Amino acid sequence: MYKVYVNGVPVFLGTPESVGELGLLPAKDVFTAPYIGKKKQIRQYLDLLDKNKNVRAVALYGEKAEALWADFCACFTQLEAAGGYVTDPQDRLLVFYRRNSWDMPKGKIDPGETPEQAALREVQEETGLKNLTLGPFLAHTWHTYSQKGERILKRTWWYRIHTADTDAVPQTEEDIVEIRWVDPVSWLATKPVVYASIREVIQLAAGSGQ
Repeated sequence: MYKVYVNGVPVFLGTPESVGELGLLPAKDVFTAPYIGKKKQIRQYLDLLDKNKNVRAVALYGEKAEALWADFCACFTQLEAAGGYVTDPQDRLLVFYRRNSWDMPKGKIDPGETPEQAALREVQEETGLKNLTLGPFLAHTWHTYSQKGERILKRTWWYRIHTADTDAVPQTEEDIVEIRWVDPVSWLATKPVVYASIREVIQLAAGSGQ
């Protein structure tokens, strides 16, 4: 099963069995359909998500999920990114406010960088924190966006990162206006405006004990 956020909407790609386990019932705001093997069908759903802001979920299914995924990816230019779930000695999580949403440090992987190196670099650049210790890999997230008329599919590698520092400085040139240290569970309970993929990483890390 593959899950991608397109304009903040979860798009599921899998087999009939895996999609069936989601329990999604077709509705005005939920679309499920068998994949007929033509990329045109994928593009039609992408156009739908661009035009209809009320869609809650989309699921496509086929006997070969890998082939469906390959066709989905072929509709995009792909980029790799990395980011950090950053905690301090009190196990508080670092979040920051950027472009009308709460977020965590992340950015594109530069040529020659490993995902681990990119995650540490992005945390340093966006928060000013220096004393960082790389922890285990947490998860991949996938999301899409458009840039100059081009559809981009970005995979982000997320790592747990620990710091002994708490004096963070927002990178204003990246539109970061505020940094906070929060208890992840109670903070999410306040229902902040946060990207769905970021919310998932926080829920995973806060609940896994990794």
